[in-house]
This record gives sequence, structure tokens and C-alpha cells, in this order.
Amino acid sequence: MHTLKPHTIIFIGPQGSGKGTQIEKLKTVLEKDDERRRVVDIQTGRRFRSLAAKQETFAEDKVAETLNAGSLQPDFLSAVLWGQAMVDQLDPKSHLLIDGFPRTVAQIADLEDAMYFFERGVIDVINLVTPEEVVRDRMYSRARADDTDASIEERLRWYREDTLPVIEYYKKRPNTVVHHIDGTKNIDEVHEQILNTLNLHV
Repeated sequence: MHTLKPHTIIFIGPQGSGKGTQIEKLKTVLEKDDERRRVVDIQTGRRFRSLAAKQETFAEDKVAETLNAGSLQPDFLSAVLWGQAMVDQLDPKSHLLIDGFPRTVAQIADLEDAMYFFERGVIDVINLVTPEEVVRDRMYSRARADDTDASIEERLRWYREDTLPVIEYYKKRPNTVVHHIDGTKNIDEVHEQILNTLNLHV
């Protein structure tokens, strides 16, 4: 496999659907394909948790509060984090893997601006289709500090109400393919589905 074009791939799925795990596995595959090509991996959830762990500034305290409540982080802060990462790391040949944005239809405009600026018109969306009962069980079992009963239910609510419409947007977007992946399978099976749908097998 020798990939000629840079991939831009957005991962969408409820918390607990395995987006972070699958990004890491896909990143490894892409890096092996061409070691000279950078794979830019931007996961806003991980960046927010890193800020919350510091709690040295007012902003970091607020991020921790929002995480513990299971609420969405403000749009401006999400855009600051992923926007700076793109400015610092993205070049014309880089693969770009995205998780954690856009989480609402309102966040799409800023990302579209960035895609236009960085000349990335073609997008693949990996939609990890995973029922609520499955991700609920996974979140309870992973024992993360912000996975309280209330925060889990709040995250599932805003995924239903705010993020599912984002998938509908990408279904209609030109030069975009939404790949529906069965997120109930085990990690390796989900990975195989992703490689197959993106034609990334050797």
C-alpha cells in the first residue's frame, strides 16, 4: 500500500464507541505506509482532559467542571485547541485524523473554514455505530474519573441531540463519504472494517 493522497478522516461516535483506540490503530497503519509522511492526530477530548488535570488556571478549572458534568465544552475553546494543532502540525502531505469535533452543527463552519484554508476538500467520515447500552457498559467499565452516572447520561443525551445531525450534514457534503462501521465488534474487527472501507489493506 502506497497512499498517494493525504487522507482527512473524521471519527464520529458516542463516547465509549472506541474512537480514540481506532485512531491509534489507524495512525500506526498510515505511519508504516510512508514513514516520511506525518500523521496529524487531533483528539480534542484528550486535550481537554489534559487541561483539566492541570487545574492551574481559571480556564483549566472551568474545563474540569464541564468534564465532570458531562457537558459540551464551549465552541471557541474547542476551535482554539484543534485550530492551533493544525497550524502547528499540518502540511500538504500530512494525513489528518480528527476526533471530538465537530460535535454540533454550529461547530461545522469553523472546521469547513479550516478545510478550505488547508486545501482539504475530500473528507472521509468514520461513523462508529454503537448502541447506547453498549457504550454505557463500556464507560462504566473503563473507570475514568469523569465517567459518573450523571455525566454519562448527559454525554449520551447531547450525542443524540447535537452530534447525530452532524452525520446528516456530512452525508450531503460534496466530496465526502460517510462510512458506517459496526462499533459493537471487538477492537480488531472494527479496525478491519475501517481498513476495508478506506481501501487501506496492503
